[in-house]
Amino acid sequence: MLTIETLKEFGADTDDGVARCFGNNDFYLKLVRTVPDEKSFDQLSDAVAAGDLDTAFDMAHALKGVLANLSLTPIRKPVEEITEQLRSRAQMDYSELLSEITKQRELLRELCQE
Repeated sequence: MLTIETLKEFGADTDDGVARCFGNNDFYLKLVRTVPDEKSFDQLSDAVAAGDLDTAFDMAHALKGVLANLSLTPIRKPVEEITEQLRSRAQMDYSELLSEITKQRELLRELCQE
């Protein structure tokens, strides 16, 4: 079950996230529940696989904003890293960062489904 406590255990800065949601725990949790199904995760992976670094940057940057606003630190950190690499359109292997993003997304999904 998704709660403030389970999100704290996950590593989210729930105090900051709830504050950004006007102190409303229910609103915060409602927004967090939408994150695992955010299409930008898949669009990011697809764009990287296709070598479309412009689109990949756009998707990563959008995700970075959402994750930062909700203070979902475990996912935000690798998304920030990939965003900065994509900002410079670095030709590199993004698989490790994408793997970490996917791992954290799935952990959050599990929390949301319990």
